[in-house]
Amino acid sequence: MFVSMKLERAAAQLEALGNPTRLGVYRLLVRAGPDGMPVGAVQERMRMAASTLSHHMRRLVETGLVTQERHATTLICRAHYPSMAGLIGFLSEECCADGRCGARRARGAPEHA
Repeated sequence: MFVSMKLERAAAQLEALGNPTRLGVYRLLVRAGPDGMPVGAVQERMRMAASTLSHHMRRLVETGLVTQERHATTLICRAHYPSMAGLIGFLSEECCADGRCGARRARGAPEHA
């Protein structure tokens, strides 16, 4: 069976976010905004050992959900918003493609009632 790269990437990202610790780290970085957060601050906020955070961060970086940039001795971590938007778009792009959302919308009923 043919599996698109888009599907494989989404699956890898969802798998990465399926871990409660990684999901917590990712949500923290999303909240931090485009400036991101120093890895030390992430470690402090998440209350975890540096080696544990490094393990989880590596998976988020590998899947493209997080970027890291070094500024002198500080490692800044950022949520990669285009990847987040791509994943959300992938999940919703075919919403109701085989259903009748358009007919419900025309009658004024909620889309997913």
